[in-house]
Amino acid sequence: MANRGSAAGGKVGREPGARAGNRALRLPGVVTPLSTTRPLDYALLEGAFLTCFTAVVVLARKREGPNALTIASSELPVMAMAVFALADVLAKEKVSTWIRGPFVVESIDHRPGVPQGAGVRYAIGEMLTCTRCVGTWSALGLLGLRTASPVAGRAASVILALTGANDILQGGFRLLVERANRAILDADVVRQTGAPGTFTHEPL
Repeated sequence: MANRGSAAGGKVGREPGARAGNRALRLPGVVTPLSTTRPLDYALLEGAFLTCFTAVVVLARKREGPNALTIASSELPVMAMAVFALADVLAKEKVSTWIRGPFVVESIDHRPGVPQGAGVRYAIGEMLTCTRCVGTWSALGLLGLRTASPVAGRAASVILALTGANDILQGGFRLLVERANRAILDADVVRQTGAPGTFTHEPL
């Protein structure tokens, strides 16, 4: 069907500000204005990342010799889990609402929704709603801490890694409990009505 014109100007039904380069995301119950981002906005974020990256490299080079930064291969799984946990907390959890608030429109229960604002602010909002993007910055931050203070870096990595492992185990346990409860309910249905439950398979 053809778009109807607006009553005021007879223009094609297109939202104000909609043009090439605008990014619009929808969240139920949340009205977010369209925003335009430019390549320069993303370049500024990349510049900030490269600056921090360079600072970590320079700090690592200064620690050559007896105090050189050494990361054993056995530490990599711990650091990877730590990055996962930190990225999850920053991008998804309610406790980090105060960080996301200026850049992201969140749902009523404070879950991350869509970026807000324009320019660099909008680009930061996009980054904060992307766990892979936040994970990249988290990795840089943890490695920077590990370089500046090996003891503190190890402690932070272990704490976050245990947190991430706990999240995974809790999620797996919850899934097993839900499946077990469904199986019990299906068995009760079969006993009471003789009708096959959702987990009952018909013979081939």
